[in-house]
Amino acid sequence: MRGLSAVYRRELAGLFLAPLAWILLCATLLYNAFFFLAVLERSGGEIDVTLVYMHQGPFWFLVCFLPPLLTMRMISEETRSGLLEFLLTAPVRDSAVVLGKLLAATTFMAIAWLSIPMFALVVHLAGAPPDWGMVLTEWIGAVLVSALFCALGLVASAVCGTPLLAAFLAILANILLMVLPLAVGLVRGPLRAQAEWVRNKVDVQSHFYGSFLTGALDSAHVVFYLAWCAALLFVAVRLVESKRWIG
Repeated sequence: MRGLSAVYRRELAGLFLAPLAWILLCATLLYNAFFFLAVLERSGGEIDVTLVYMHQGPFWFLVCFLPPLLTMRMISEETRSGLLEFLLTAPVRDSAVVLGKLLAATTFMAIAWLSIPMFALVVHLAGAPPDWGMVLTEWIGAVLVSALFCALGLVASAVCGTPLLAAFLAILANILLMVLPLAVGLVRGPLRAQAEWVRNKVDVQSHFYGSFLTGALDSAHVVFYLAWCAALLFVAVRLVESKRWIG
């Protein structure tokens, strides 16, 4: 895809040159370290139990807020400054522009999630080896979930004219995506079957728990996240293309 590599390198460099990204990275490290030590002590040193807990409440809190803060400026700010118009007139496909931004944000999140395997390594060196297969699949699952939420953040950034509004809209959408399966699960009566079908298509958490926390990679769950990313990427590309014609 023409221009993808250039856009990816530019966006990734932009993230790591921005103070906000380093603040988020340090905050994530401290946040994960606090919960890791607290849960490890409470579980009596059970490293595998600790790793499973780390990808429950603490993980979903971070994944709802970090991706929107990373992606909020990627399209909205460039639209306001006129830089996006320059990119769209360059010999770069619109899909390459959006995909490059998504890959850069996902790479940043992948680096942030490396903190948990790093803690597992420290515990391993201390004499309590974890299930490294589960550590690996949990990290892969965390990266896939992050890619989905980063794609949703890019859609919000393409819709909104200001970064703060884009971040707010993406965070709200993330929370709704977490709550929607619970609400759909309350449906009873003749619509129960349809509600279950909808729930299976939008339940991001159950697909994560159903495979990645067990130490196994189920292709159905991997495809679920990739399909969501592809759909959101398609929407973001269409929104960016509309800016070309409006501009």
